Order: sequence, then C-alpha cells, then structure tokens
Amino acid sequence: MSILLKNAQLITINNQDEVIENGCVGISDNKLDYIGSYKPGFEEAYVRVIDCKGKTVMPGFVNAHNHAAMTLFRNYADDMKLMEWLFEKIFPLEDKLTGDAVYSASMLAIAEMLRSGTTTFSDMYFFMEDVARAVGESGIRAVLARGMHGDAADPKDYRLKENLELFDKYNGAFNGRTSVMFGPHAIFTCTVPYMKMVFDKAKELGTTIQIHVAETKEEVKACLEKHGVTPVKLLYDAGLMDETVVMAHCVNLTEADIDMLAEKRVNVIHNPGSNLKLASGIAPIVKMLDKGINVGLGTDGASSNNNLDMLEELRMATYLQKVHMDDPTALPVDTVLRMATVNSARALGLGDVGSLKVGMKADLIVVNTEKPQYYPKYNIKSAIVYSGNSSDVETVIVDGKIIMEKGVILAFDEEKVLHEAQKFSELLTR
Repeated sequence: MSILLKNAQLITINNQDEVIENGCVGISDNKLDYIGSYKPGFEEAYVRVIDCKGKTVMPGFVNAHNHAAMTLFRNYADDMKLMEWLFEKIFPLEDKLTGDAVYSASMLAIAEMLRSGTTTFSDMYFFMEDVARAVGESGIRAVLARGMHGDAADPKDYRLKENLELFDKYNGAFNGRTSVMFGPHAIFTCTVPYMKMVFDKAKELGTTIQIHVAETKEEVKACLEKHGVTPVKLLYDAGLMDETVVMAHCVNLTEADIDMLAEKRVNVIHNPGSNLKLASGIAPIVKMLDKGINVGLGTDGASSNNNLDMLEELRMATYLQKVHMDDPTALPVDTVLRMATVNSARALGLGDVGSLKVGMKADLIVVNTEKPQYYPKYNIKSAIVYSGNSSDVETVIVDGKIIMEKGVILAFDEEKVLHEAQKFSELLTR
C-alpha cells in the first residue's frame, strides 16, 4: 500500500542532518519514494494519506545490542555485580528456558520497543528460531544471532550449528526484515580457536559478528592475567577484528585499544543504561568517535537496564559524555541521534535503514510534539533528545506497513502478550 505523511516536521538524519518544515514522506510498497516539501495534488498518488500536523517524522531507532528474551528477568536480580549477576542468577534461570518462553519474552520486548520508537533491533540469545517467529509475526525488523559459549575442541558443540541453521532459514526472511549474524558471547566464555572458527564461518557467508568486549574492569584484569594482553589486543592479535565485527560495550579501553579498533574499522555499540546499572564504567565514546570509529547505540537486555527505551539511552549517552569529558559540548544532539539510527544500522550491516532518504526502507516513527515539553519550539532535535518521552511516539511504520497507529499496536494482541509473559516468568521462578 502507498502512504503519504503530510504536514509533518521531518528529521531526516541524512548527511546534512536537515529538518524540513511542512514536509511530506511518500511510501510505495516498503520504500521511501519522496522526502521533501508539500506539493499540491500529492494526495492523489497515494492510497492512504495521514495528516501529521503538529507531529515530527523521523527514522525509527535501531537498537543495536539487545537480548530481547531477557525481559522475563526484568527486576528479578538487581543491584548486583556483573559476574555474580550472570553466574548466580541469570545463567541458572536461562537453563530453564523453553522455546515458547523465549517467544513470549521476545514478543514482550518487541511491544516495548515499538512503543518507544524502535523499528530495528539486534538480538543475541538462544532458541533463536522462536525469536525469529516473534519478529515475523510482529512486523519489526531484526538482526539475529545465536549467542555462543564454546571451545573448538568440544565435539559436542551445538551452538555454532544452530547459528548456521538460523542463517540458512531466516537470513533475508519476512521480505528481508530478518538478517542473521553470528554471536560468540565473550572472550571469557569462548576460546580463541572457537572464535576463529566462528569468524571464518561468518566471513564465508558474508555476514557480521557481534561480541561483548571489555565490559568490566574484572574482565580486562582476568584477560591480562590469563593472556598477558587486553581483550581488544587478544582479538587483534588473533586476527578477529575488521569492519564486519560489532563489539558491544567497550567500556574499559586503553588508548592503544582505541587505536586498534580504529585501525581495523571495528563497530562499537554503546549501552549506557546497562553500563551504569552494573557499574561497568563510562565508555570513552567521544575518543572513539574522534578516531573515526563507527559507534552505535543499544539498550542491552531488560534484566540489566531495566527497559528497552532508546530515547532514554540517547539522553543518558550524551549526559554521560558531558560529565566524563568535563565538557558540555561533548556528544551533541546531531551526533547522538546518528548513533541511534544510521550508525547503528551501519554497524549491523544495514545500509538501507536509519535515515529518511528516497530509496531507503520505509522504517519511521511519528512523534507527537504538540505537548508541553516541546514548547517553546527552538530546536526540534534538541527537544526530542533532551525533553521527549517514549510515550510521545504515536505511529510506527516498518517496511512500509503501519505496525502501531495513534498508540495502538495493530500487528498483535498486546494484552495477550503481557499475560503470557507474566505466566512464563512465574513458571521460571516458582
């Protein structure tokens, strides 16, 4: 179906980061066919016309690091250190998960993400075919990976096999809304030979890799004690760094680490909420950006955040860098908006989402900016980052289809999703 959004204020997130007043967005099938000022007679060329007077239209957010099904563990184990939290609380519960539980939890995560303006998310977990089922039914866009702990010498390893099967079945599925990457968990859960094996498979298939790196001081200390180098240097020396690699967190880095990331053109995903809650530290985002590193934004899982609100991540990201750098000009609005949209998309290997440009996929959100917190209207981008709320997102369009309209999710029964998730959480923790 063709759709015209008219009378809107447009934030394009293209190379000029322009704002278009009284603008129009034209959609044909699943792509954008017009971005610009209104022209009389436009309405005749489209089946559906939506008047967006008083609204702002912008690209949907791209949540580039998440573990969606961890919504089942939201508020279950808080105020703990990372390794204690993982090994004593999260991993034991994860051992009890079923495919149906992961599907239910993923639907819960998707409902939350849609409501806060996320149109694409990256997910690293297990029972990934059930996550793919949720993606297919909900209409959202996703890049999926089977999270892997492993040793190349283990003849019983099944995780890489599951990731390969996921790739064969779901890469490009649902009209291209689903892509598949590979997900070795971290250097403390995967051996170097195992990571090399995964890296080689990803190269062979032409896809990307996501891995947790240098999230905590404890991780870096343990790597130095075991290998004599930092986690980044370990991966660098092993030949496991290039532009297809996405590293989540990268909080505790040396200057030499940053130089290696820049040299190899590695993508980094910043997760400020999770890093704060787990006291992991403040990632040197400004330094990485200054070195030309592509830095995107993600929420991490809802058990360590505890929400999937990308607008909240935007605000935390810029505030943290201002304090960290002792500089109120650090990580300005234009930069952090790009991190949450086009930078994240680029990191995930998606060249056709993240901005409003003719020919791009029609993934966008309509934000109601006719609310008190947006007045007086000086700079709409600043208003959204510093004053906006996720509840201001009214309409979500993914792949040219309206998934949520005027605050109502159309693609699935949201009330049923909430009750199912509660049921599974009670079964797991009983």
